[in-house]
Amino acid sequence: MSNFIRGDCLEYMRKTPDKLYDLAIVDPPYGDGLRAGEAVKNGETLMPAESRFGGRFDKYKRTADCWTDRRSVGGEVRKKIIAWDAAPGKEYFDELFRISRNQIIWGGNYFGLPPTRCFVVWRKTNIPAKGFTMAPVEYAWTSFNRNAELIEAHSGGNSNYVRFHPTQKPISLYEELLYRFAKKGDKILDTHVGSGSSLIACYNMGYEYTGYEIDETYYSLACKRIAENMAQIRMNLPI
Repeated sequence: MSNFIRGDCLEYMRKTPDKLYDLAIVDPPYGDGLRAGEAVKNGETLMPAESRFGGRFDKYKRTADCWTDRRSVGGEVRKKIIAWDAAPGKEYFDELFRISRNQIIWGGNYFGLPPTRCFVVWRKTNIPAKGFTMAPVEYAWTSFNRNAELIEAHSGGNSNYVRFHPTQKPISLYEELLYRFAKKGDKILDTHVGSGSSLIACYNMGYEYTGYEIDETYYSLACKRIAENMAQIRMNLPI
């Protein structure tokens, strides 16, 4: 039975039995973020907060800068994205490794994870290799002891693919990960669902999944997107 839950993944992970999931495919935030309560107080914008690693917070981290700049969104949205983009701590990774047998962790090169033979490199086919503001590749750390993998996929952004999340990845990318790394009958975990691409891929390929999303807006939008995808698949089934 598959589940998509709105809530703090860590709270649920603490209650999860060891090795319940066969494969965790996760995309945790890895920015500095803002410390709780420092972004806004009583509707008033405060001075820039100190980052988790020391110093003043004078730069938007990870994707928040290019995402907000490209979409010309307001200050409240900027502050929300900055606060959201806060890297999880050690307990998150301890729990993730405890409850899953294997892991694929997007942005794993930003965390102090063990060495691995098998990095996944996503080559974004629609982004030039040089002279562009967005990175042409992204990395995922994996727990698999095998050769590194290269996946080429369009990052999306057309009339049939509406982006609403700063780190939204295409469904086809997750389908390829499942094709290469998952086995029939595996239970899949995603702790930071975001746009819902990972869960749609699991549904499309017949994998049982559990997903968590803490943000109410993203959760609602992802639920709508997942439901629309399921309805579309049912419409295309032969009678």
